[in-house]
Amino acid sequence: MTTETNQVNSSTTGADAIDEAIAKGIDFDGTPIPTAKLELYTKVMALEANRQRSGVSNTMRSRIVRIGAKHIPQPELDTLLAEAGFAPLKEKEIAFFYGGK
Repeated sequence: MTTETNQVNSSTTGADAIDEAIAKGIDFDGTPIPTAKLELYTKVMALEANRQRSGVSNTMRSRIVRIGAKHIPQPELDTLLAEAGFAPLKEKEIAFFYGGK
């Protein structure tokens, strides 16, 4: 794999890749992100930044479910949640994240 390929892959992978692209105002394909989209994103993220949080464990579980459902089969994710001491998947989460698969 060439250095150039590694640089492209590293810029589009990982948890911070999207945030970095947004900060630059450039999509992964090199095209500028339209100003209206950036402004709306900034407005909504500012609202979220000011929202009172309910607890770290609740947020961790929400992120695990939302992201884990993209990568882990439902029975396995349910087991992993329980083994880690989190509440198992709720019926509405299963329907939302796994219903269309």
